[in-house]
Amino acid sequence: MATSSVSKGCFVFKPNFKKRKNSVAIEDYFNKEKNESEDSKLRFETYRLVWQQVKSETERLQEELNKNLFDSLIEFLQKSHSGFQKNSKDWGCQIKLREIPTAALVLGVNVTDHDLTLRSLTEALQNNVTPYVASLQARDCPDVKHLLQKLVSQLMDCCIDVESKEEESVQITQKNTHCSMDSLSSWYMNVTQKTDPKMPGKKRTSSQRQSPPVVLILKDMESFTTKVLQDFINISSQHLHEFPLILIVGIATSPIVIHRLLPHAVSSLLCIELFQSLSCKEHLTTVFDKLLLTTQFPFKLNEKVLQILTNIFLYHDFSIQNFIKGLQLSLLEHFYSQPLSVLCCNLPEAKRRIHFLSDNQCENIRRLPSFRRYVEKQAAEKQVALLTNERFLKEETRSLLENLHVYHTNYFLVLRCLHQFTSSLPKYPLGRQIRELYCTCLEKNIWKSEEYASALQLLRMLAKDELMTILQKCLNVFKSSSEKQLGSTAKRIEDFLAQFQSLDAEAKEEEDTSGSQSKGLQKTDLYHLQKSLLEMKELRRTSKKPTKFEVLREQVVNFMDFLVREHLRPPETQPLHEAVYCGAAHALREHLNAAPRMALHTALNNPYYYLKNEALKSEEGCIPNVAPDICIAYKLHLECSRLINLVDWSEAFATVVTAAEKMDANSVTSEEKNEIIHARFIRAVSELELLGFIKPTKQKTDHVARLTWGGC
Repeated sequence: MATSSVSKGCFVFKPNFKKRKNSVAIEDYFNKEKNESEDSKLRFETYRLVWQQVKSETERLQEELNKNLFDSLIEFLQKSHSGFQKNSKDWGCQIKLREIPTAALVLGVNVTDHDLTLRSLTEALQNNVTPYVASLQARDCPDVKHLLQKLVSQLMDCCIDVESKEEESVQITQKNTHCSMDSLSSWYMNVTQKTDPKMPGKKRTSSQRQSPPVVLILKDMESFTTKVLQDFINISSQHLHEFPLILIVGIATSPIVIHRLLPHAVSSLLCIELFQSLSCKEHLTTVFDKLLLTTQFPFKLNEKVLQILTNIFLYHDFSIQNFIKGLQLSLLEHFYSQPLSVLCCNLPEAKRRIHFLSDNQCENIRRLPSFRRYVEKQAAEKQVALLTNERFLKEETRSLLENLHVYHTNYFLVLRCLHQFTSSLPKYPLGRQIRELYCTCLEKNIWKSEEYASALQLLRMLAKDELMTILQKCLNVFKSSSEKQLGSTAKRIEDFLAQFQSLDAEAKEEEDTSGSQSKGLQKTDLYHLQKSLLEMKELRRTSKKPTKFEVLREQVVNFMDFLVREHLRPPETQPLHEAVYCGAAHALREHLNAAPRMALHTALNNPYYYLKNEALKSEEGCIPNVAPDICIAYKLHLECSRLINLVDWSEAFATVVTAAEKMDANSVTSEEKNEIIHARFIRAVSELELLGFIKPTKQKTDHVARLTWGGC
């Protein structure tokens, strides 16, 4: 590319983006090695469809969970700003109205989810309250000057219409060198005066848009310095009559942090109202309920994968977004590694795909451990047909998928019912949350555990009111389901409730009869009364006849035990469960539970593991001279003690590097060669120091100290 010019200069040529090489299609990554895997594109399309459904459901859940919080915040902002709209002339005279309305939003410790929540809040405020919303972080505001600059730059982009936005952009460039509350106040007055005559009456009411408030969101209040907050609040309170500011502060710990950061003289300038977001554990329970404990999505997680995702959430970050990303990764890994994941779709589509299964896919079905166990239980003739007849195999696969769908429907209904029975028991033997009960049921036959036996004993001691409340909740669970597989179960629960109500009626009649009989009884002394009570107690102890309530309670517990044993069998007992259950726990742990120190040791000790270069293969304990310099230096340093002599280390490094080198002696002199090797050694040592394996020591100037032990 050339150009002609009279004077010398520098010419910029923008790259031609059309000539860029096309990237590899995402579905091509589903192909294993060089041969195209079976139905790889179909599996990728199925993955993308299922993930899109899960993602849309997650977004809908997020909106529902935040709706109450956002509605409360919007109501607070509108109520707080109404005083400025009604009494704008007297605003500076009223001491109460000099307080800055402040919403203290307690978001919890799941810091990684705060950005998404505050972004959704910003959109809701711009749509319902004011177009002037700014969000600031502590890292961008080391002092008041930078805070005001960030505030001005964000507010100038939030103009009401296009014309005013163009005008303000010119003003910003002029005022960028000097940002103050006076300039913000004058800008606000100009914007509101210019936009009022142009506002259409139908779209925006005068009470909302004549003087919309300015909302400032401080995302991480704990990270702001005290001086910055104090100065900004003091300045803003002085200009509140002409610049209606409303603060929303995000708090991750406790609302008491406001009073720790601000003295009383400053905190008294804030009119604070507390808002509490939904806790992350409740959010996780909702995600479990809507995404995993349902037949809406065919994809399921086995107990190991589910335990990994739950442990990362509970013991690392409390992040729902990271949990959803882990769910997406497990979904992708399942469709990538399992050829039969083409059947992981809705039931009608899976039945249709069974008809088009190839011979290789039929062989994959026969290789499944669950299907092989199923075949072993069949008669000899049916075994031969399943192993040799493709058409018969497809018909049987279609029937097994239907049974798997029915199994999941009954499984989740009985699981919810069992949770209603055990969630209120003392010490929660089967867990307080339904996810704990679900993990236990996935892992083993729950009725064989000691916790289950303990729960049954506690259920046999429930009072009548408690038992009726639980039965009513179970009845609501069965009625809320659109499936009709367990319709007889709902009818049986209704019968139990009717019998308990009849017991109440009989008890009232007995009380009435005993009351009428007691009127005819004669008075007795204390001795005869005590004697009669002892006789009644002895009679009850010897007879041991259970009451009608006790008999009925035992029937309810036995019925619940029957449902658990019948429908809460682990998924491993179901044929073809591998097609819908993700079992890639090892791959998921490698991706999500990162161990950088072990990975670093593996890369330096065995570079072939990552580079896949045949020249780097070596026996254990040997150091190949073709390995990267840092790998050679690292393996040599593993043989040293706490203090490493740099001279000895350098000589050993040079010995390994030059052990099998074949260089032309005439091309490079020995001195130059030694200088090159010495420079390579210095670079390798510097890299090891940067990675934290060694450090300089003051004990000996020509030594370094080793920092890691145990080979990792």
